[in-house]
Amino acid sequence: MSAAARRLAREWDTIVAMIRIYCRHHHGARGPLCDDCRALRDYAERRLAKCPFGEVKPTCVNCPVHCYEASMRERVRTVMRFSGPKMLLRHPLLALAHLTDGKRPLSPKAERVAERIRARAAAAAEPGPDRRTNPV
Repeated sequence: MSAAARRLAREWDTIVAMIRIYCRHHHGARGPLCDDCRALRDYAERRLAKCPFGEVKPTCVNCPVHCYEASMRERVRTVMRFSGPKMLLRHPLLALAHLTDGKRPLSPKAERVAERIRARAAAAAEPGPDRRTNPV
């Protein structure tokens, strides 16, 4: 298994660990996840499997493409805000690896996508012709 594939697997392990911590505290699940948290885990798995950057993907917070729908992205943020600090005690290696991964530069593919997004945003922010003073 390549280093990139191991990092992707570690990212998956990290999100699952965070969801378990959250579920145990908020929903009392001691064994399997509750239905809501299982649905979130399954959604995250589908999104991770379909990531356009594949094995060279950045951490989601640094990714130029937000592939989670808004409601699910907010749910994941809530889980991460709660579970993140607890990860240092419960899963220190995963937590440190995730923090280290977050400092990595974007892959060339991700950087190209980010540049296109920045260019589109800049073009949209440019003022258009003022139709009142310059009629066409």
